[in-house]
Amino acid sequence: MMLLSVLAEKLNAELNGDAACGVSAVASLEKAGPGQLSFLSNSKFRSYLADTQASAVLIKATDLPFVAPGVNSLVVADPYVAFAKAAQLFDTTPDTAKQGIAPSAVIDASAKIAADAHIGANAVISANAKIAAGVQIGAGCFIGEGAEIAENTRLWANVTVYHGVKIGARCVIQSGAVIGADGFGFANERGRWLKIPQTGSVRIGDDCEIGANICIDRGAIDDTVIGNNVILDNLSQIAHNVVIGDHTAIAGATTIAGSTTIGRYCIIGGAAAINGHISICDGVHISGMAMVMKSISEKGVYTSGLPATTNAEWRKTTAKLRQIDQLYQRVKLLEKQLAAADGSADSASED
Repeated sequence: MMLLSVLAEKLNAELNGDAACGVSAVASLEKAGPGQLSFLSNSKFRSYLADTQASAVLIKATDLPFVAPGVNSLVVADPYVAFAKAAQLFDTTPDTAKQGIAPSAVIDASAKIAADAHIGANAVISANAKIAAGVQIGAGCFIGEGAEIAENTRLWANVTVYHGVKIGARCVIQSGAVIGADGFGFANERGRWLKIPQTGSVRIGDDCEIGANICIDRGAIDDTVIGNNVILDNLSQIAHNVVIGDHTAIAGATTIAGSTTIGRYCIIGGAAAINGHISICDGVHISGMAMVMKSISEKGVYTSGLPATTNAEWRKTTAKLRQIDQLYQRVKLLEKQLAAADGSADSASED
């Protein structure tokens, strides 16, 4: 339980109401009850303020007149950011940091493990690996030879970190992630595929979040690089030699082909597909399901693909799309005919 006076100080918020009121959890405006904190970040949901049962709400100053009587308010510049910070204060995620090293963990004698690191059941730590202070490695994880994990990074169960991979401080890596598997590198000799050894590695910066069942491939020669504070959603594929700039966010099921460079502060929607050997500059927003085939050199929002519609309407649209080439040829012919007619008219007027 935290008093609103204390919470307001931590969030740098202006408190309107009972400073002695306590909250112990966060919830949505619709479902919140006594002892819970909620927030309003989108004005279209403002009507919920009148009915919420929350003990307190995080709001902008412009929403203060709409708060129901008896509901305390914390006025902040950005309610969603304030909600994120409050949620961290009330986080109930289990903390395994004090459990030490499980008896069933297999740790090579040459590995360097900080005294306060946690190694879960059946985890494997290979030769010359380095596990820094405060690191938590979940059950069933595999840490390859020479891999390095920096301070206070957390790996949930069954994460695989291949040899030579370097992971920064304070990262969170969700279950099933595979970091440092071979990139898709092959040469074709008269119809037979020859594997190209992938001798680079993966470098992940500080404060990153790596989603569940994501694959980040090691580089063919140079490293695959994930910058600081990059967040990657579940089931995404990051191919070899990709470079992702600091503070970029990539939603689930996105595929990035090899040797592509993505700038800083980019936002990429779910299930986007990005071609290989291209560059995307800083500050680009790519809509979900978009297919990016060439480099982007100007910041802005980029979209492709057709939104879902009724099957009947989709069939009509598709039928018309199949006629585009015929329509194009007809337009070209009409343009030629008009140009010829204009030329004839000009000749006649000169005569």
